[in-house]
Amino acid sequence: MCILIELEVIELSQTKRQEQKELTRQRIMNTAFRIYAVNGFSTPTNIIAQEAGVSHGAIFVHFPTKEVLQLHVLERFAKEVLKKLHGLSTTSEDISELLHAHINVLHKYEEFYKKMILEIASLPNEAREIIISLQSAMSWHFSTVIEQGQKAGLIKKIPLHMLFNTWIAILHYYLQNADLFAPGASVLDCCGDELINTFVTLISQ
Repeated sequence: MCILIELEVIELSQTKRQEQKELTRQRIMNTAFRIYAVNGFSTPTNIIAQEAGVSHGAIFVHFPTKEVLQLHVLERFAKEVLKKLHGLSTTSEDISELLHAHINVLHKYEEFYKKMILEIASLPNEAREIIISLQSAMSWHFSTVIEQGQKAGLIKKIPLHMLFNTWIAILHYYLQNADLFAPGASVLDCCGDELINTFVTLISQ
């Protein structure tokens, strides 16, 4: 009986340690996400540790290198965005509705997304692959809706990849130059409707 009780106590203690470890890991990732959005991906890990309220060494218990931390933050970001985008191709009936939904999804992560596209060249290859995979998945959702519009004669017969690349190029240009188009404010709030209306006008039959 005593042995069983001791085993239960040990298991409970191990479970609590695992839960605490996971909470610390999530706190580090949440803090890194927030700091990357403001200061960029080159932020030293000691700053992230300080803001997260953990020791500098605790960072490396969960993430062996700064690059590994960046990868995990980007992977979680990509999963969250794709989860929100997943239903767009089935719930959106036209391209304008889809583009509004796209901007609404990105709006929540605007500062992080902006830093990501500005600093993509300096990120590890694995990080760039995550971003490319995210764009590819987004392209698939767009293509589904755009192809329907082309079949209905509503959208010009332009190759799907060119339509998507043009939209992303316009969107990224405004995000990368947000200080020019919306100083001190959200460029998606200020210019989102204009971007959508202009793009839809350009591609409509």
